[in-house]
Amino acid sequence: MLYSKKKLNSLLCLDDFSVAARRYLPGFMYAYVSGGVEMNTSLAHNRAIFDELGFVPRIMRDVSKVDTSTTLWGKNYAAPFGIAPMGISAISAYRGDEVLARAAQQADIPMIMSGSSLIRMEDIAPIGPNIWFQAYLPGTQEQIDALVARAATAGFEKLVITVDTPVAANRENNVRAGFSTPLKPTPRLVADCILHPRWTFGTLLKTVTRHGMPHFENNYATRGTPIISRNVLRDFSDRSHLNWEHLRRIRANWHGKLILKGILNTEDARQAVAEGVDGIIVSNHGGRQLDGSIAPLLALPDIARACPNVPIMMDSGIRRGTDAMKALGLGACFVFIGRPFGFAAAIGGEPGVRRAIDLFSTEVVRDSAMLGLTRAADMGPEYLMTRTPASHFERFLNGQA
Repeated sequence: MLYSKKKLNSLLCLDDFSVAARRYLPGFMYAYVSGGVEMNTSLAHNRAIFDELGFVPRIMRDVSKVDTSTTLWGKNYAAPFGIAPMGISAISAYRGDEVLARAAQQADIPMIMSGSSLIRMEDIAPIGPNIWFQAYLPGTQEQIDALVARAATAGFEKLVITVDTPVAANRENNVRAGFSTPLKPTPRLVADCILHPRWTFGTLLKTVTRHGMPHFENNYATRGTPIISRNVLRDFSDRSHLNWEHLRRIRANWHGKLILKGILNTEDARQAVAEGVDGIIVSNHGGRQLDGSIAPLLALPDIARACPNVPIMMDSGIRRGTDAMKALGLGACFVFIGRPFGFAAAIGGEPGVRRAIDLFSTEVVRDSAMLGLTRAADMGPEYLMTRTPASHFERFLNGQA
């Protein structure tokens, strides 16, 4: 049984959904969603870096009305945030991708469907134009061409290419918690499921009974392997040869908006724009790929300055409205949030995701007003100050190149 409306209303911020999901989900499933990689250094730094910045609010500005709407490529969204792509959402939450997409469409914010999803993209795209598709590029040019063509035929208008996964990450926390690729029904995993009957019956068995064994549906133009297949890891590990020529071919074939996700280097951002991308998501994959990679908030100012003619967006580590405002102040025009919305879907279905969206939207409105802003989009570096002289952001906030 999912959380009731009353119980959802008792959750007051995005972190509360993580606490609730930890009780609801089996340990291996919670570890998959929440964890990072190796020592979790980047995962921790993604959050810690926000503390280096403080606010310098303005007063007496008549903030009785605050506008949080944000325009991307001529499309107006209700708020400057959206739902980041999350793999296998349909096994952490029943019909997870569908739940996330419907809640996002209703709230008029974007949701990015993961290429590592277990529901066919053709079933999600019709939910509405706010749904973007994120692709992990497969191994051959022919496979890439076919996947891009499939996304276009499905009706997606925005294609997000994740570029920070040349090889499979070393996610030791998954192994320690009993989560493996492929998923193996070990005695430990079975015991974990028995101890969490609400998820086992309400998500896992309900999914298998109604829809069959989950498959990776969208890594290729054709159906991928089931989650218990021994070929799963092989199918996710054939991207090390990808290069800029593959991007040029995608740009030539894709007529919608093309966004690159996973950029931390300013030179890569410049080249991406030169190759014709329409937007960039500064990201370290939520601390789930290269451990020790810098927090996206650190890379954001230089990339935003270097690429002023395309939307610069950011994900990884954002949990409060104040985090979003800091990212906006450093040059992002939009941010994406993943794990908390995945947890909200797990414990509350679509009402849970709507509750999480409402909470974060309210924070953005409140924080904008507290800063003296009537438009969240007007947030700039003049509202920020470093907490310590040695901060990484001192150079940017002082206007230095």
